[in-house]
Parts: sequence; structure tokens; C-alpha cells
Amino acid sequence: MLIESGSLIFIVSFVFSMLGLGGGMLYVPIFHWLGLGLKDVVIPLALLLNGLTTLIALIPYGRKHLVDWKGGLPMALSALIMAPIGALLARDVPNRLLLILFSIMVLFAAIRTLWAANRPDKEMTLSVIKRAIIGSIVAGLAGFIGGMLGLAGGFIIGPMLMWIGYKTKEAAATTAYIVTFSSLSGFLAHTAHMSIHAGLMMVTVLSVIVASLLGSWFMANRAKPIWIKWFYGLLLIGVAVQMLIPLL
Repeated sequence: MLIESGSLIFIVSFVFSMLGLGGGMLYVPIFHWLGLGLKDVVIPLALLLNGLTTLIALIPYGRKHLVDWKGGLPMALSALIMAPIGALLARDVPNRLLLILFSIMVLFAAIRTLWAANRPDKEMTLSVIKRAIIGSIVAGLAGFIGGMLGLAGGFIIGPMLMWIGYKTKEAAATTAYIVTFSSLSGFLAHTAHMSIHAGLMMVTVLSVIVASLLGSWFMANRAKPIWIKWFYGLLLIGVAVQMLIPLL
């Protein structure tokens, strides 16, 4: 199981670090399909790996000056506060309902990504204050949902940033900044009831570190954003359908 987990997490981290996302949309299904406990292993481990993926991705993004550190700070703080609330609420939600909600969120993210794949980047049209207000509200909601489902909320934050005028690469980089806060705070809220095998954590963490560095470097220097959007959207549709069929 350790070799399988490490290999799959490496691939997922590479792809998702290019999008500024933590990878929870695939970390959760992978660990769930491997038969691990949803609330005590899958969700907290996914949040931890989410946070590490985006934290490491910030290194090359920051060097390329793609992260809006100042503009993204109110959004990051909002997500930081709301993610633990979602994590605490997850304890009282039935596993089946959590998985159904997870699948719906993944499907929503896939459709939204494909719909916007060929749309040109917008220019900044909102004032700094409006961007901060809208961004903080949406990031807080994303953090809450992410903390509850192990997603970290990047699939909501990324499209929102592009809608308010961030270019694709800047949106991916700033999403990574915000998601780092929500992922790690959500993980800390789950620590009281988690039971993760030390070997599994070590292997997956190492996979995430290496893959995130490679993926974020590739996005910052080589990748064309439209390739990533289409691959991401189609991949998520497949995951959502695969999860919903047995649940329904």
C-alpha cells in the first residue's frame, strides 16, 4: 500500500501544484479507495498533503513574482478562520453524506473549469476594497467546505480569483497562498481524532514535496494554462462519476 500510495500521490501533487491547488480532490478518493478510514485518516491526511503541496508550490511562484501577497492576505485569513469550523462540523456528519457532498463539489469544479477553459484572461476591474471583500467571503466559504471535506477549497478560490481579474498563472499562485492557510488550519482541527500510520504519512509527505516542486516549476516556466485547465476538468469529471455511482 505504501508504494501505491506514494506513486499515486506523486502524480496528483505534480498536476495539482500546477493549478495552485492542494490535490484533495484526488487525495480523498485515492485514500478512500485504498480502504482507509474517512474521518480519522483520509480527510486529515488529505488536508495535510494539501497544505504541503501548496506551501512548497509557493517557492517557485514567489520567485517568479506571481503571488499577490498583499491582496491575498485578507482571503487567506478568512480561510484560516473558517476551515477549522468546517473540520469540527465534519465529525457529526455521516460518512455517506460527506462523500456525496465531496463528489458534487468535485463535479462542480470540473464543469466550471471546462466552461472557462477557452475564455481569455480578464483585466483587473474591481477596486482593491471590493476584491478584498468578495475574496474574503468566498475564501471563507471555500475554507469551511474544504475543512469539512478535506479539499481546502482551492477549486472555489481559483475560479473566483480569475473572475475578479487575476490572470491564470497569478490566480494559481495566489490560490496556493490562500489554500496553504485553510489546509493546515483544517488539518490541525482534525488532529484530536486522527490515526494516521507513520509510514504512510512519511511516504506521502515525501512524494508531495518532490512532486510539488517539479509541478509548480513546470507551471511557472513551461506549461500553457489551457492545457492544464482541460486536463484538470476532464480528470475531475471521471473522479466524481466514479465516486457517485456506488453511493447512489
